[in-house]
Amino acid sequence: MTADPLSEPPARASRAGRNLPVAVGIGLLLLLVVGASLGYRPEPFVGLAAVAVGGALWEIRQAFTRREVRVPIVPLVVGSTGILVSAFVSGPEALMVAFLLTVAGCVVWRLVDGGGPAAVRDAAATTFAVAYLPFLAGFVMLMLAQDDGRMRVLLFILLAVANDVGGYVAGVLFGRHPLAPTVSPKKSWEGLAGSFVLATAVGVVGVVWGLGADPWLGIALGILAPLTATVGDLAESLLKRDLELKDMGSLLPGHGGILDRIDSMLLTAPFVYLMLTVAL
Repeated sequence: MTADPLSEPPARASRAGRNLPVAVGIGLLLLLVVGASLGYRPEPFVGLAAVAVGGALWEIRQAFTRREVRVPIVPLVVGSTGILVSAFVSGPEALMVAFLLTVAGCVVWRLVDGGGPAAVRDAAATTFAVAYLPFLAGFVMLMLAQDDGRMRVLLFILLAVANDVGGYVAGVLFGRHPLAPTVSPKKSWEGLAGSFVLATAVGVVGVVWGLGADPWLGIALGILAPLTATVGDLAESLLKRDLELKDMGSLLPGHGGILDRIDSMLLTAPFVYLMLTVAL
């Protein structure tokens, strides 16, 4: 009996549901671009972060329209750029001030178009978008502004990569027990263990070779990063489930949208920043 070709999964799709060659290629390209932006001076990375956050904000704005929620994109993008630049140039206090000014500006912008219950709902969604994206990303800028900032940011990014790669490989090869089946069915406890193993290895090598710190700091980062990254990823999965979306966008083939790529990094950034600041 001949199998129905429509019932067969795509030949190039992996068990995790993505086109593996395309995903790997795009991932390596992104890592190359990030590495190049950190190569000589920190300012190019600030620009790259502003573009990435702006793209993610556009994605979340498009997603919110499915629930007839209007997010004012112009002041949001302008304000998010100001948040990132302020954090890099002037530190934590400037990050908070820029965040508050951006929220206020966006709310006023929306109220000018009309009041009522819809305006309150839109203002709340806009505040969420500012806190979720540029504010959390601002902690990466705080890392970047320190004396060894480029190495700290590179370590942070490599921890995120190790979390994803370790979790993906272990999940595909050994995944049997779902981690959160109602939120993200493809995540498994085995995948989380793989994230811990690879992130810890990267953390130890990174802090010893790159920052000249004690290996115990690398172990702590290797445990912390997968925990916060998993919570961040599950939080975005809940948001997508509520919006009835598979991906937030399609700008990154094999990965989905920009927000799908950085969701786990956003929640991880404040914790890595605080841990490195306290320990070094």
